[in-house]
Amino acid sequence: MERLVCLFCQKKHPLNLFDPFCPRCGEPMLIAYSPRPRKILPDCPLSLEKFRHFLPLPAVDRSLSLGEGSTPLVPLFQLRKKYNLSSVLAKNETMNPTHSFKDRGTAVVIQRAVALGIKAVGTVSTGNMAASTAAYAAKAGLKSHILLKADTSPEKFMSTLVYGAKVLKMEGDYGQLFRQSFILGRKKGIYFANSVDPLRIEGYKTASYEIFLSLGRRVPQHIFVPVSSGGNLVGMIKGFMDLKEEGWIPEMPNFIGVQAEGCPPLARAFRQEKEKFERVAVARTIAHAISNPDPPAGNLVLKLIRETGGAILDVTDKEILHAQKELASLEGIFADPASATTLAALIKIQNQPQWTVSKLKRKLGGDIVLVITGSGLKTLSESKLTKYMARP
Repeated sequence: MERLVCLFCQKKHPLNLFDPFCPRCGEPMLIAYSPRPRKILPDCPLSLEKFRHFLPLPAVDRSLSLGEGSTPLVPLFQLRKKYNLSSVLAKNETMNPTHSFKDRGTAVVIQRAVALGIKAVGTVSTGNMAASTAAYAAKAGLKSHILLKADTSPEKFMSTLVYGAKVLKMEGDYGQLFRQSFILGRKKGIYFANSVDPLRIEGYKTASYEIFLSLGRRVPQHIFVPVSSGGNLVGMIKGFMDLKEEGWIPEMPNFIGVQAEGCPPLARAFRQEKEKFERVAVARTIAHAISNPDPPAGNLVLKLIRETGGAILDVTDKEILHAQKELASLEGIFADPASATTLAALIKIQNQPQWTVSKLKRKLGGDIVLVITGSGLKTLSESKLTKYMARP
């Protein structure tokens, strides 16, 4: 039986899907593995099967899969030339079944939920995780209960509702809603697999393994990842930690977490060299998918970034829109504003070499990976891209 471990106090606890937080520290816990031989199975057709030895899945039920993972790592030749970089690539997660990285985590969640006999799943979401959870629940014949932020775009609302989920748009404090969902889940028997669910984080690791394989079993020097709750970044860091534990890579890549200037709790804490972040009073940014003023894995992100030599920075809405336009017009990738923060951050660092020297373990160079977490097609009504494109 899996156990959960808190990376702050190192205490281990039995796996409890209805309460993933350390009772002592209040921080999200991760799956703890006992030492065991692990290998990648490259000939398996499904991503979960390829990396099953690194996941909490005794077996993979193919009937529950929608074909998640195995997304392309696309060279960005035009951007590489324009910004005088050695190598820039996009891990294009919009190619997942519901057009975001969330499918990786949801796939693991649903595999275990079905195996444990759970009948209802849910999530609190700004949109992408809602659609993912609803789609995979439908595939598995489970009921789904989705709590959406009131300002969620119509595209994301409809792309959740279409799967037959029970959807409620909620006003008020997202952080409080996140915590209250676990209480509701325990009362109603609904497994709320929210952003820092330990099984969901395990699914996010698979993107790291794929990057490793796509580069010929090499490590990129830098990986840029948008940061909201922090679960995806934690999962991707954990994935490369697994590879290092196996002795397959000599060192970790530099992870650069990116937030919007209008909601930068972790970027602010990183700049101030604090171990814990402070909640943002008001979030104002077009990057709604990462407008989380109180990220539940925030302190864990700061800890892992600090220990692996990475960095966290923020970018303005203007910089986001410019990067979104460049990704589309130069490379043919229509990213949502949250994903465009990765290119915006790369451009900012390239234009400010003194920042790179003082904050990053290594200067920009080698292979640079931008993680494109979601599609711009799901954010048309909430983006100012049309207005921006009209500018000369």
